[in-house]
Amino acid sequence: MLLVSQCSGERIMLIEERRRAILERLQIEGRVLVPELAKRFHTSQVTIRKDLELLHSTGKIHRTHGGALPAREGALEDPTLLEKEKLHRAEKIQIATAAARMVEEGQVVILDSGTTTTAIARVLRHHKNLTIITNAVNIAAELASSSLDVILTGGTLRKNSFSLVGPIAEETLRRLNADILFLGVDGFDVNCGLSTPNLLEAKVNRAMMDIARIVVAVCDSSKFGRRSLSLIAPPLAVHRVITDRSAPKSDIAQLRKTGIEIIQVHGDERRLLPETLKRLPRKRAN
Repeated sequence: MLLVSQCSGERIMLIEERRRAILERLQIEGRVLVPELAKRFHTSQVTIRKDLELLHSTGKIHRTHGGALPAREGALEDPTLLEKEKLHRAEKIQIATAAARMVEEGQVVILDSGTTTTAIARVLRHHKNLTIITNAVNIAAELASSSLDVILTGGTLRKNSFSLVGPIAEETLRRLNADILFLGVDGFDVNCGLSTPNLLEAKVNRAMMDIARIVVAVCDSSKFGRRSLSLIAPPLAVHRVITDRSAPKSDIAQLRKTGIEIIQVHGDERRLLPETLKRLPRKRAN
């Protein structure tokens, strides 16, 4: 049932119809933002927020700062790599482009497992004279036909993420050194730290951080304000964060106050904030 305005004859969307449309939009785009929804449905942001809160309370969506994500079963959820590939693809490509610009010829780069780091691998395959260390089988496969040297850690395969974990992976990493680590995360709470759903994955991530001179967290804005099962490290263990411009302003401001450099990518991946031009800092003391 639709309502029609007696004054203008314009079609007015009913509340339930609007909420169904929000769910459809979320399924297509993987994320919705309050200002965009308000503009699309010709209503106020306050009304949209109420819609999102109700949909969240009924378990149909996952409410986030400034918008919403598809419904999650909880903070402990461990989605597959293929499931995560569908979300925020444009942002991940932009983040990957920014990350690749930090890498110089002759460096040793660690790529954690994940969809954003896979996007970085696809950009780096066009570089020359690099050594890539990774615990991700799919990333090693991506780089197999490139001219880059690839070191795969070994370990026990996690089928959800195509990553190698466990004592073998950790021991391999402890015998190596690297210039820069690009670390993907499932949650980034600026008060608590970086987290992932898997305990073994978190241990491998910490080993990567220990051997890297520079640690760069690469995560789209949907990861902020979220906590997963296993804490990887506190925010101060990171030197830089690359994210998109939809990241919560309060979180970005708090990270900057602690001395962490922030790069936010825009709609055009060639446009970056001035921080991109800064030299990488020395490794932060633990």
